[in-house]
Amino acid sequence: MALKMFGFIDDIINTLEDEREYLERVGKDIEGYFEDILRGNHEGYININTRVKSSSSLKEKILRNNYYNKKLSPRELVYSRSDLIGIRIECRFIKDEDEIYKVIQEHFKLKNKNNEKIFLEVSGIQPQKQKNGFKIYKIDGVYEEDNIKVPFELQIKALVNIFWSEIEHKIIYKNNSYLLMDSYLKDIMKSIKKNLMMIDNQLLITYNQFKVQGSAVYLESKSNFEKFLSKIIYDAYALKMKNDIGFVVDFKKSCDTIIKYFLRGEEGKYGNKMIKTLERLNEIYTLDTKFDEEILFERDINFKDEFSEIVGKKILESINSEFQWNLFFRIIFEIERGNNSEDFEAFIEFYRDRFSENSRFLKLNSTLGNEEGIMIKGDIMRVIAKAFTEIDSIEFVNENNIKNINSIINYEVNNIYENISSYGEWESKMDIYLKVIHIKILAIFNF
Repeated sequence: MALKMFGFIDDIINTLEDEREYLERVGKDIEGYFEDILRGNHEGYININTRVKSSSSLKEKILRNNYYNKKLSPRELVYSRSDLIGIRIECRFIKDEDEIYKVIQEHFKLKNKNNEKIFLEVSGIQPQKQKNGFKIYKIDGVYEEDNIKVPFELQIKALVNIFWSEIEHKIIYKNNSYLLMDSYLKDIMKSIKKNLMMIDNQLLITYNQFKVQGSAVYLESKSNFEKFLSKIIYDAYALKMKNDIGFVVDFKKSCDTIIKYFLRGEEGKYGNKMIKTLERLNEIYTLDTKFDEEILFERDINFKDEFSEIVGKKILESINSEFQWNLFFRIIFEIERGNNSEDFEAFIEFYRDRFSENSRFLKLNSTLGNEEGIMIKGDIMRVIAKAFTEIDSIEFVNENNIKNINSIINYEVNNIYENISSYGEWESKMDIYLKVIHIKILAIFNF
């Protein structure tokens, strides 16, 4: 009996694979149709993802729900799955889910003249309540062509809901080792879900406020959002690390700097950047990360200035011998999805600017002249780079230490501004000032 059952399941899977090319074409047609409806009609719309049910997923459902007992042919069983094709509309915020559903609902209330192959059930109650107690926009649809009816399921999900559902699916439904703690884990997942809903609200506030830079609400929300993204990166890569090499090292502080790097640029574009960053982070769970492999570069690294060359070359010496440096840039390169050499150069430039763009340096230009002020700044930047090579630690790029070094710059530049009246005087006293700056920086690291 068991052999007959599994033989029938194999027939079902073979049927699915035989139909896959056709189903993928249908999926693309449906995807394009909904994209045409939403593109330009709703600001919150981000993207549409389409998937045809995998063989492993279908096999799991057949076994879990005893579908093999139904008196259906393999082809009938394949085409009876309501989620044979899954269409997921991705949007920015939870409030966008309802607004996008209403746009689609209005569209399908009238006869669908643009594509009479696609039918959607919009008369039911939405969002639907799931077994886990939370609601989801999940609408059944049918694609009809040449007397073939292909069922599909349309979901509308905000970014935080995508993030949460991916974790829930992997932990609760896909990992049998957690079954004994099922109730406990579900309670944890509910708590995470509630926290994410609060995060969604904070993200919405930040997005709405990003044109009002400097406001208290904007700054607080921006800070909370950056902490949230940093935690997502840490949690994702800690899990990957545990699965790949069997242990986890602490790299929380590195994640804070990585997020600052990803969100760099003009404040006026911050809202869009945060959405794109969160969208990309939702994808990293599917990436296969190897933590014991060397990082390779497509070409030699080019440095734009002395500071960048000193710091960059020191990091390159350590990037494949020190695990923390390797991990730091592995995360950046994996999330950036670009050219490793270009991304490395971009980070070094970003790191340099964290010091060189300190507004306190402008005070020197006002008293000593632009050229002289730039030369003094260069002297101070050289000291920072020298200290970097001496400390030789990932700690030097951590956010708190960047802030501490900038505090030293602020204080010592004020001293120079108040006590140095000419570049000639600076040349005669610079060794003392630079020595003090050097000692103070080393003291941050108890060096």
